[in-house]
Amino acid sequence: MSSVGIIGNMDIVSGFRLGGVKEGVAVANKDEAIVAFDKFLDDELSVIIITQKIANEIRSHINKKLGSQVLPMVIEIPDKDSKSEESSDQLAELIKRVTGVEMVK
Repeated sequence: MSSVGIIGNMDIVSGFRLGGVKEGVAVANKDEAIVAFDKFLDDELSVIIITQKIANEIRSHINKKLGSQVLPMVIEIPDKDSKSEESSDQLAELIKRVTGVEMVK
């Protein structure tokens, strides 16, 4: 495990690919997102970056597949139309999951 993958819309995936992320799948619906997520799990990626909108659509699938595993680390990023306030809660939850320390506002 040593790679990073991105699941999102075409704009997000293209931007991350330009930034050097080699593994990226642009998805248009829930079924495509589930297939991409499972492929990344099979490929044993260390970090899976996924847009919040898509993560919310497949939340139960993500939780079922990962359980309480630490790796792969799933990082949710806002879509271009999302509010950044939501992302701070996701980051705090990620820190708590990885380190066991709860960040206080």
